[in-house]
Order: sequence, then C-alpha cells, then structure tokens
Amino acid sequence: MSIPELTISTTDFDRLETLLDSLPEDTVGVDTLSKELDRANIVEPQELAANIVSMNSTVRFSWGNGKSSSLTLVYPKDIDKSGTTISVLAPVGSALLGLKTGDTINWPLPNGDMSTITIDEVIYQPEREGIYHR
Repeated sequence: MSIPELTISTTDFDRLETLLDSLPEDTVGVDTLSKELDRANIVEPQELAANIVSMNSTVRFSWGNGKSSSLTLVYPKDIDKSGTTISVLAPVGSALLGLKTGDTINWPLPNGDMSTITIDEVIYQPEREGIYHR
C-alpha cells in the first residue's frame, strides 16, 4: 500500500509549525507530526478541497478491524473530555491530517501494533464553510 498524499492549508501548516517549535523535541507526537508536515502539499485555505481533513474538521473513519469512529481533529489545547476530539499530536490525529475521503493509510498505534485507517467522510471542514482563519 502506498502512502497517500497529504494536503494542508497554509493556515494549518503555519500554526502547526508554531506549535511544534513551542514544544520540547521529545514531546510525544512531535517527530511524527513534523515528518507528516515535511511531506505535505501546502495550499491556500480557499483552495483546500472539501473532502480533505484539516484542523478542526470532524471526520468519520474506519479501522482495519472494521470499527468506525467519528472525531474532531484539534490542537492539544482544545482537547476536551467529551471523547469526540483527538489531538493532532496523537498517533491517529497526525495520521488523519491532510488525508481525503477514500484514503487509507497504515499507521502505528500507541501499543506498537499497526492498523489501517480509512477516511470514510469529512463530516465538517471549516474551509468548506468559508471559515479560513479560525
């Protein structure tokens, strides 16, 4: 399975770079997110396709075992206890960023196992709603 292409808006890219620069290098998730940003295609927010997972998007995705989840991808400071948000620094969070509907990626889980994650639907995307500078 090839690694799917990533597309990220300039707004998300700049904010994520600032976040990474503010954290110690040994913070969990920093290295993984940094590698994902390095391989991303960067576009203006207005040019981001409506089916791409951006920051603050709500996405429905399936695991390799057939289980489905719906989560909102957020910055670490925006995690809440509702169970409906996931940090971009979490392993699955950094896997979701920049993927589009239909993409599948093999991704390491916190326990060391590998899983496939498939994007089923981008339920909500700020850019699709005309919200470019959230």
